Amino acid sequence: MSSGVLPLLRIPVGVVVERRKADSPWIDFVWRGIGVLPDEPEMTPWTVLREREGTTLFYAGSATVDLYRSETARYRDNLATGAPSAWMVLTPSEGVCPYVVSAVTADPAEGEAFTEAGANLVEAVPLPDVLRETIENFIAEHHVETEFVKRERRRADPEALARRHHEGGHE
Repeated sequence: MSSGVLPLLRIPVGVVVERRKADSPWIDFVWRGIGVLPDEPEMTPWTVLREREGTTLFYAGSATVDLYRSETARYRDNLATGAPSAWMVLTPSEGVCPYVVSAVTADPAEGEAFTEAGANLVEAVPLPDVLRETIENFIAEHHVETEFVKRERRRADPEALARRHHEGGHE
């Protein structure tokens, strides 16, 4: 969100990622975000949640879904899809863990903007019901419908254009 503006509501979430054995000569594993958990679990980041047949689920860490009054129309559009999403952003890490949780958002435009940094792993995952309800309540309380005002173009004044052409000394 824009700098200097504080969110009206911060919703803590946990991020779950999957590591799957890759069928590739170039990489060992394929990583993808698979979900957000309501609240912030009391777990250390990169705790193994489940291992099964070449696939491991990890609790990757926590983030907050920040809600801003100015973005309520986009949150509403997200919820109106019938399958609302949260966008999780994982940034490659040089440390022990392969990724760091950078952000989680309910704003589709912000989620898309995070894909511009090519190294980020950005996944749209289902929005848990408790988060959807919290966002619905936030929209109900803070959304203000703004009327679209189409600007009118000013017509060119041929006389002014002719004077400017002549005054410039070009004939």
